[in-house]
Amino acid sequence: MAVNYGSKRVVVGAHYGMRDWLSQRVTAVLMALFTVVVLAQLVFFRGPIGYDKWAGIFAPQWMKVLTFATVIGLLYHVWVGMRDVLMDYIKPVGLRLALQIFVIVWLVGCVGWAVQVLWRI
Repeated sequence: MAVNYGSKRVVVGAHYGMRDWLSQRVTAVLMALFTVVVLAQLVFFRGPIGYDKWAGIFAPQWMKVLTFATVIGLLYHVWVGMRDVLMDYIKPVGLRLALQIFVIVWLVGCVGWAVQVLWRI
């Protein structure tokens, strides 16, 4: 006798829904906080905006740590978004995998560059 109830559908995707939704919100709040901190420093610091002013903003260790945390948050924010877009719209598995690898390599390179720039100040 066949069972006629229950779900027998094939579920696709990685089942990251709530975790991804929450991580997108948390990283967005972190980026917004960083933006407010930088803008506040620009508003309260008088004088022309030049390299010295920017170097002065990012010179303190706490600002370097906040910037690094924001860059890592941005990396994860972008990864979650790009992974979801690629999973939704790129159906050939090989092409999707190649694009995901490209995105990972690109993001790691961007973080490496950001760290290099940040610690030169």
